[in-house]
Amino acid sequence: MMKKLNIALSLLLLAAAPALAVKDINKDKDAAVVLPDVEMIDVPTAGILDYYGFMLKSRFYSQGGVLGSLNFGVQERLNLGAAMTVDKLIGSESGIKMRQPAIQVKFRFYDGGYYIPAAAVGYDGQGYYYNSVSKKYLEKGKGLYLVGSKEIGVPGLALHGGLNVPDFDNNCLFGFLGLNYTLEDKIAFMLEYDNLFHNADPSRFNAGTRIYVTPYFQLDLALREIGRSGKFSDGTARKSERIVQFRYNTSF
Repeated sequence: MMKKLNIALSLLLLAAAPALAVKDINKDKDAAVVLPDVEMIDVPTAGILDYYGFMLKSRFYSQGGVLGSLNFGVQERLNLGAAMTVDKLIGSESGIKMRQPAIQVKFRFYDGGYYIPAAAVGYDGQGYYYNSVSKKYLEKGKGLYLVGSKEIGVPGLALHGGLNVPDFDNNCLFGFLGLNYTLEDKIAFMLEYDNLFHNADPSRFNAGTRIYVTPYFQLDLALREIGRSGKFSDGTARKSERIVQFRYNTSF
């Protein structure tokens, strides 16, 4: 129990430490500008990290699990990173399990115009709900995806949409949509409709709020699979899930 608590506290401190560095940000208030979001809850956007930028994310999900990821802007339009989940890390349950890391890549090939959205292609192998028997995620990662993003209607309101192939064994094409509204660079409201087109693998409706604690440190509170019930293919119950997520992004 103490080992779990120590690891959990370390992850929390790692995620929160950048927020304590506000005094460094305040040295150059002109530079304290909220950067474009590279992702929402589960849905990616066409936004990318700046060259020499990086983003650290810690997500706390059901049954004491923690998902951590680290992404870098290795070129002007190219982001590379990796993610990994640790099941049962927080709480009193025994049997902490570290899952195999997943690769994350995104290349923004078009910056957008007056009518045409910005566009990016990428790969994200990080899924959810790992099945130790099949050694696969019950909810697959995005896999290979194409996404477009564009501000619509009013300032701060952005629409994101795309197509993805999560599993190359069956090559099924899925779709996703996302909508977010950012209010005065202080708070954002997010809606997602994910995993579209296939009844055998049900769609997901997610909603959440992103609080910009500082221009570089955000706190996400979200609910995944709203109204969802039933079971996964292995008999595991499928239900709504509350998550908390810390994100820190800056540059070298």
